Amino acid sequence: MEKIIAASLMLFVTDAFAQPDSAKPPLTFSGYIEGYYSYDFGNPTDHNRPAFAYSFNRHNEVNLNLGFLKATYQTDIVRANLALATGTYMNANLAAEPGVLKNIYEANAGVKISKTKDLWIEAGVFASHIGFESAVGKDCWNLTRSMLAENSPYYESGAKISYTTGNGHWFLSGLILNGWQRIQRVEGNNTPAFGHQLTYTPHSKITINSSSFVGSDKPDSTRQMRYFHNFYGQFQIHEKLALIAGFDIGAEQKAKGSGDYNTWYASVVGAKYAPVNRISIAARGEYYNDINGVIISTGTSNGFQTWGYSVNADYLIRENVLWRIEGRGFSSKDNIFLKDGDPINNNIFVTTSLAVSF
Repeated sequence: MEKIIAASLMLFVTDAFAQPDSAKPPLTFSGYIEGYYSYDFGNPTDHNRPAFAYSFNRHNEVNLNLGFLKATYQTDIVRANLALATGTYMNANLAAEPGVLKNIYEANAGVKISKTKDLWIEAGVFASHIGFESAVGKDCWNLTRSMLAENSPYYESGAKISYTTGNGHWFLSGLILNGWQRIQRVEGNNTPAFGHQLTYTPHSKITINSSSFVGSDKPDSTRQMRYFHNFYGQFQIHEKLALIAGFDIGAEQKAKGSGDYNTWYASVVGAKYAPVNRISIAARGEYYNDINGVIISTGTSNGFQTWGYSVNADYLIRENVLWRIEGRGFSSKDNIFLKDGDPINNNIFVTTSLAVSF
């Protein structure tokens, strides 16, 4: 009888504290590794690809573009993320950050502030609210990133409030930021930057997004206000075919207090076709115009006026293993590229990568 009572008590305690099979643990861990090899037919002797390319930017060497380990904590009212990373992407994009900040890919925490609405306040280091491409290759249609993505923020730090409607069709966020792709503020800068994001997803086949940035990325003594807007739309035309298009436009004061502005703009269009399971093909056309060198400085008479095109093929080896190969080229108005040390107006390169997520 004592054994029966003890067994019954143990079963009761086990049932009371057991987690349902369908429930996910609040703390999870994940990781991502993307190795690559890129060959630039301009044959740069220092192995660096053009300065406006921040991802997959090393020539003729096998390297790591991005590798990170991530911890995620998620409950109904609290969420947090911490990811530490390394790779040539981190070296290029976080070069201005001091010390160990160079290895922070993501570090943020948030709390839900409404019992009935999906309304959150969060603070820390986030992936950028701008654009449809991220640093994580497996989440992007193309192997390499567009000129538009490479030259707008990949990451940001600050605080934000965000709201998603009950039907999931609308997402709205307002942000206060430390600057244009900054974790630590520029020395002497005490001017807060602001941003917004508005995303409309009427159903799974259409996404339309508007994002902005307003602020200065210079010390207050030489403050030049920058106004920037990104717009894109993504459309699943057929179960095997999808299209995407994006447009950036920005303006920055020529001098502190000036009513004159230097402007730049960029556009990109792309298509992705999946003829069979596990295989897809993507093509991209793009243009970037920054005559006054606000974002990309060339030191030439016509500035940065460059067309780009690429085609890539992907093979999903396993659900978490992706192999890709891409051919890509640029054509500019001025001789801003080099081939064997001589200035030319075009650049061609091929890249292959292997990405594993876990």
